[in-house]
Amino acid sequence: MEQSPSRWVRWTALVASVAGFGIALYLTVDHFSGTPPVCSASGIVDCAKVTTSGESYLFHVPVALLGLLFFTVLTVVNAPPLWGERAPWWLVYVRLALVVGGMVDVLWLLYSELFTIKAICLWCTGVHALTFVLFVLVVATYPAMAEQTRLRRG
Repeated sequence: MEQSPSRWVRWTALVASVAGFGIALYLTVDHFSGTPPVCSASGIVDCAKVTTSGESYLFHVPVALLGLLFFTVLTVVNAPPLWGERAPWWLVYVRLALVVGGMVDVLWLLYSELFTIKAICLWCTGVHALTFVLFVLVVATYPAMAEQTRLRRG
């Protein structure tokens, strides 16, 4: 049977998920309190311009809240024991679906920041970078995890 991902992969995924949760929580609190995020507001870097734009909503739901939900689920599914041999088989696919969906959102948000809003939010960039790290970790380990799941299920 294939070996589970190494400890550093498991812990890096958890740390990235918790860090993303923290940033998303900060942005969500700022959104609902009406307080602009602490960030530069000069030139291309302008967090307030980004977080109050029309693109900061998806189907009338604040993107910050969606990010908070995303990282909440990732924090749970990226707990180190859930990367092991005893993890439920479906978790491998849920984790992959989450990070692929997260990267699609990141690409849309990056496009919006660069070409529609014409401003960058450093907090958002942190979330984008963490999502990319999680994407790389999950995609890189997916073949071994899927094979492990296949062998367990028979």
